Amino acid sequence: MFSTISLGARARPQLGRVTTRRFYSTKTGSSHWGRNAVLGGLITGPGLWWATSGRDVSNVVDVPDVPDVPRLDTPPTDQLTFGPGLSPDQVTRIISQNAYSVPVTRIASVARYDGTQWASNSPCEDRFLHGQFPSPWRDGKQWMAWAVFDGHAGWQTAELLKHQMLPYVRHSLEQIRSDASVPPERIQEALIKGFLNLDASIFKTAEDASRSDEPLQDKIHKMEPAYAGSCALLSILDTATSTLHVACTGDSRAVLGQQRPDGTWEAIPLSVDQSGTNEEEIARLQKEHPGEENIIKDGRVLGIMVSRAFGDSRWKWALDFQKEMHKRFYGPAPLTPRYDVRTPPYLTAEPVVTSTKIDPSRPSFMIMASDGLWDHLSSEQAVGLMGKWLESSEKNPSAPTSPAPSDFIFDKGVEERFVEERTTVQDGNAAVHLTRNAFGGNQHELIAGRLGFGSPFSRNARDDITVQVVFFHDPKR
Repeated sequence: MFSTISLGARARPQLGRVTTRRFYSTKTGSSHWGRNAVLGGLITGPGLWWATSGRDVSNVVDVPDVPDVPRLDTPPTDQLTFGPGLSPDQVTRIISQNAYSVPVTRIASVARYDGTQWASNSPCEDRFLHGQFPSPWRDGKQWMAWAVFDGHAGWQTAELLKHQMLPYVRHSLEQIRSDASVPPERIQEALIKGFLNLDASIFKTAEDASRSDEPLQDKIHKMEPAYAGSCALLSILDTATSTLHVACTGDSRAVLGQQRPDGTWEAIPLSVDQSGTNEEEIARLQKEHPGEENIIKDGRVLGIMVSRAFGDSRWKWALDFQKEMHKRFYGPAPLTPRYDVRTPPYLTAEPVVTSTKIDPSRPSFMIMASDGLWDHLSSEQAVGLMGKWLESSEKNPSAPTSPAPSDFIFDKGVEERFVEERTTVQDGNAAVHLTRNAFGGNQHELIAGRLGFGSPFSRNARDDITVQVVFFHDPKR
């Protein structure tokens, strides 16, 4: 069979698919397009030959076929058109798209845990982890861990913590001899050591890279976790003793909800927010840096909200080294001259660690979240919301909404933080339930308005949010 195909035309399938190819000459002068080039194809058993009307093909380049140019057939107009904002179903899809729920069947201390995450930054700067790992005492038991890493000035530090935090902590825990019962204080010391060793490794890696002969891109890759920063909240459950160890660096928060004999719920702090508004942290920094009166101002430590964090080289490196890294490797600009930096480091990754025995006779749960949730909910409000969620035998996904405010702007009298009257129970995932109620509850316009903003303007309405809820000793199981 013989077929002739003009350049630019589409080949019809003949004995299988024939793909049209376009040719042009690499010599100067006019190209062999249009009337000057007609292709013939002869298909026989051995293969396919192309003819070019007798022209020399030694300098012809084969260019793959490309799709047609898109047609722009929209009619002329001088009016903008917009679709509607987010519907209730769209809101539910957004706040649930990264949700997960994990039943725990082989560890008696835990019944289930739920989680969710939704971003404000693009990309999201939060990270998290959850799961089981072998007991550091090598006794054949499985422990459990949950963690929230709230990144800032980038996602790189939080991403590193997601992969390296648990290995460092496990290494530190395994240095403890377990011939007898290990007191909680020993475990707390091991967690502190693991955190500090990890942060030290972040900076040593960056500093060594700056002096190495590695390619520039490899150096930058190793420096970024020191340039950016992250809070860290890690909870480890010793399932043999039902003891929950919580290590906190930064202002993410963990709280235990425990049911009282009368059926009400008590909020028990498992961590303390470490920020420029914490009086104990202010006193610690002033003691460590005597004579520097302006370290803390307007609730911030030399401009940053938290008083403890991983990474954040601008608050830790000596000023001369900061300048060198900024000049040679595009590192963050030093805090000077805006701030009076004299005696770094001002931030530490050392966590505050608590140990709490979980009472198996009382229903209880733990809420862990980045500050994106706690900016809108108090610990007591979050525990109360979870109590209502547990007491609701049926979640109503089509729960009615209350009348919407006339304007999303909060200076119109609309309360930004959680309001009890807006509570709704309509989500099967406990973490999604908390985030929905923190950001509007049954008042659809509030939550849809916040979600309606895209990055970077969304940071004016919400932060990245990561929430985990762990249920202990399910009484219904």
